[in-house]
Amino acid sequence: MAIENAPTETGKQGGRGLHKATRAEERKIEAEKGSELAKGADRFEERSKSSDGKSAGEKQRS
Repeated sequence: MAIENAPTETGKQGGRGLHKATRAEERKIEAEKGSELAKGADRFEERSKSSDGKSAGEKQRS
């Protein structure tokens, strides 16, 4: 759900705060890593593999 679609102003502020914190953490990790993190579908696959070494597709087939 987009931040603008939150039903209350408190919800919108919470969404903005979460987005801001996530971006800051991402920039910190990228600085430590020395390169950008994968984005979009590539990032989904990267995060899926990091947990147990299997891709999302492999998990669904088993």
